[in-house]
Amino acid sequence: MKVQALVALGALTLASCVTQEGASVFPNFFEPAPTSAVEALNRYYEDFPENRLPTAPEGVPLPASDAVISRVLVASCNDEELDSPTLARLAEEEADLFLMIGDNVYGDRDGRDYAVNDVELTELRESFSDLAARPEFQAVRAKFPMMVAWDDHDMGENDGGKHFPFKVLAERIHETFWGLTGEDVGHWPGTYYARAFGPEGQRVQVIVLDTRFFRSDLTPTDEYGAKGKERYVPAPAGSYQDMLGSAQWTWLQNKLQAPADIRLIVSSIQVMPTTHGWEAWSTLPEERQRLFNLIQKTNANGVVFLSGDRHTGFIYEERGVLPYAANELTASSLNVSFATETSERDDRQIGAGFPPENYGAVEIDWAARKISLVLKDTNGQTARRNDIAFSEIGIE
Repeated sequence: MKVQALVALGALTLASCVTQEGASVFPNFFEPAPTSAVEALNRYYEDFPENRLPTAPEGVPLPASDAVISRVLVASCNDEELDSPTLARLAEEEADLFLMIGDNVYGDRDGRDYAVNDVELTELRESFSDLAARPEFQAVRAKFPMMVAWDDHDMGENDGGKHFPFKVLAERIHETFWGLTGEDVGHWPGTYYARAFGPEGQRVQVIVLDTRFFRSDLTPTDEYGAKGKERYVPAPAGSYQDMLGSAQWTWLQNKLQAPADIRLIVSSIQVMPTTHGWEAWSTLPEERQRLFNLIQKTNANGVVFLSGDRHTGFIYEERGVLPYAANELTASSLNVSFATETSERDDRQIGAGFPPENYGAVEIDWAARKISLVLKDTNGQTARRNDIAFSEIGIE
């Protein structure tokens, strides 16, 4: 727990019972007194005015439950304060669905001391408002049905997890902006949800995980910046770890037991690689293995992982961790590229990483019975590709 943050938060919320708008922190005086500053703040968040929460332009409805899905676009890491020609190019594509899977805005970049000055996540709300005003974003909203995940920068704290004290308001901002408050996901803690499309034999299930709201603290590196230990190292064996939280794990098990031919599991952070020291499932290795075990236990066929976060695009394939070949497409970033080349190499990689601005596509050829994971550059040209036969991912 960030002690300094809670001390400052307590001073702010408990010493002042009204906000600038005059809303009471304790609207019901017959409620028991809060036992912590975070509890007091969450009570206030329950009554945070709806008209102060930004909303996205009206979007296209999701495909019908019996609609056949053959092409899905994937993207992450979009700085709303910058032009995004890659997002504009993506808007010219044809697809059945667009997955925007994390760091959809950068709502924690202005250097505010969040513990004191941004309790109401002013910057995060402004960032979503800025995104809504972007013409390239308006273009994709008008063209594609969308499903979304959040990551740290659209939650409001770099590398944040379950101890981020303002996550309840952050979740409400996210779900309000994307029009999810009236959906199932709007009625439980966390931002995870799933949808399925297509008839039997052509059913695509999209599972959007929340790798932030419940995630345990990561283990800091003992050699900052060193290759493979850049920021974090794997948690020690037997230590308490949690990536998804008990309710989400149970939900995921149920979803994996539902009938589907192809399952696109969206994780804002990478699942498969283990050679770098940035955020990834590899920082909580027992949870990573738990995910693989759950897929095996439920006999879930056709799993493909989709991720973002890394400011570099990657394609991975590995045998032995699932009953069939495990595959992952990392599409990152839309407009926050830091390099043109990378020396990062994982034995699971298909080709070199691709750091220039990019987006991804999942192409499903039902007639040829294959699925292709594609990385595209800012001009829409294919930069990396992996073609996978259905039989390779457990589809009869």
